[in-house]
Amino acid sequence: MTTGPGYGMDAANAPPTPVERSSLRAFLLYFLRLGTVGFGGPIALAGHMQQDLVEQRRWISAQEYKEGLALAQLAPGPLAAQLAMYLGWVRAGRLGATLVALAFVGPSFLMVLVLSELYIRFGGLPWMQGLFYGIGAAVIAIIARSVLKLVRMTLGRDRLLWGLFTASAVVTAWTESEIIWVFLLCGLVPMLLRRRQPAAATPALAFLPAAPGLVAGLGGPASVGVLWKILAYFAGAGLFVFGSGLAIVPFLYGGVVQQFHWLTERQFIDAVAVSMITPGPVVITVAFIGYLVAGLAGATLAAIGVFLPVYLVVVFVAPYFHRVAKNRQVKAFVDGVTAAATGAIAGAAVILGRRSLLDVPTILIALVTVALLLAPKKIPEPVLIIAAGLVGLVLRDAAVPR
Repeated sequence: MTTGPGYGMDAANAPPTPVERSSLRAFLLYFLRLGTVGFGGPIALAGHMQQDLVEQRRWISAQEYKEGLALAQLAPGPLAAQLAMYLGWVRAGRLGATLVALAFVGPSFLMVLVLSELYIRFGGLPWMQGLFYGIGAAVIAIIARSVLKLVRMTLGRDRLLWGLFTASAVVTAWTESEIIWVFLLCGLVPMLLRRRQPAAATPALAFLPAAPGLVAGLGGPASVGVLWKILAYFAGAGLFVFGSGLAIVPFLYGGVVQQFHWLTERQFIDAVAVSMITPGPVVITVAFIGYLVAGLAGATLAAIGVFLPVYLVVVFVAPYFHRVAKNRQVKAFVDGVTAAATGAIAGAAVILGRRSLLDVPTILIALVTVALLLAPKKIPEPVLIIAAGLVGLVLRDAAVPR
């Protein structure tokens, strides 16, 4: 979820300070640690990068950070991952962007692989079902809170953006799917109305069936055709994530559950929950989905697909970003798409809420989670997720006849 440059920090007004470039090894170790213990979503992760790399270590200048933050806001892709890759590009060009991407995303990817295997092995057991019974309700509360924050940060008092937000939310909730053309149309409307200036296959896939253990998901071994679909679908999904990784939730729901029928609605809720209890980018949920569909190969291709657009934007657009960032029509387009993404998240919260808030206990878990999220003393989201899972486990266990 995006805010203005600097996230309320004083970087914009700070005097220039000398930059002390670190070794590439130390730079990569920093992002490896951040990807391993960095909870709290994109705002928290971006804040850590500003505080650690700009203010404390002075490995990145304030101007470089602001440019990376602006690019992450303007271009498609999850904000924290894109900002990290841009800073890697600043430090060591394309090699830096590549290595930082692996260091930042790698830890959460490995954690998701472990959770995915446990889910497949024990997903049918009552204790696993009980955990996700409570976690699913807490996830709905977190998504709802995220919608409120996104509305405040992206819409303001702009009536046009509010109209686009409402239209996208209604379409998503009514059709129970995210429609790509709604995103594009919502981007074109403000771009046209606010016009002020002119606009500026891997052969290795064929060998995967020879190793059935690599491609076996919940439904058994997957075909090469399914693997290609996974790669292509998640690459397309990566093009429609602006700012918050939660923007991908409605897109994935429409494709994964309704179009391809890879997962059930319950399994999809569990996939979103997994992304909430692991550090790093929220969109790592795609690896969980890919694993359930086609094992390790599916998880790997899903992760490559969703992060590949982010990587390509950084390595090819970054050198020309100054010119692109000053184009008002580009900014207007992104404003419209961001409003549509926020509306789609709101619609997705309605859809997923109908599936997760099954009874009085789940409704109470969601309400308590919202109250704690809004409390003055902040409780980390992973702590709330784990607590909700334990509560759900107790409630489910009590409800099971002895």
